[in-house]
Amino acid sequence: MGDLGSITWPPEPITTERLVLRAPEARDRAAFIELLASPEVHTFLGGPRPREELEREMPAVPEPWPGSFVVELDGSMIGQILLRRAVEAHRPAAAGKASLGYLFLPRAWGSGYATEACAAALGWLADALPGEPVVLATQSANLGSMRLAAKLGFTEVERFEAWGAEQWLGRWSPVTPSG
Repeated sequence: MGDLGSITWPPEPITTERLVLRAPEARDRAAFIELLASPEVHTFLGGPRPREELEREMPAVPEPWPGSFVVELDGSMIGQILLRRAVEAHRPAAAGKASLGYLFLPRAWGSGYATEACAAALGWLADALPGEPVVLATQSANLGSMRLAAKLGFTEVERFEAWGAEQWLGRWSPVTPSG
């Protein structure tokens, strides 16, 4: 994945009704390790990374990659939103487009936080890169992710086989005011 080009990073924090989307900080390290080591979170992502490896390799301040937002609830990290440029050649429909990814701790599931955070990130991107379409790929067996894609307004572009499972690729286009 590549960066989003000329966007200044990190942007000012994005505040929603319940959440704050912001750049990673040192206080997020433990939550990043929990997120990346969680078997539940990585059910459809090839499995978790070993906690010991993460403890050893995770920097004191998780890297503030352009396009990586920490999702904070009541002062604590509950997830991560990733907006990156899709550069993989294996899906021509995705190549060169902004791509949305997300990971949330299981304790944050089922409360609408992912929908709220992803909608805010998409809104930010629509302001930062007007007219930019966004793609999202997920395993079609990941019903929670499929529901989230539908709520956010992604429409199916294609299904394909990869990593031993059927994948779904959707596209979102920002609403532009009619003039």
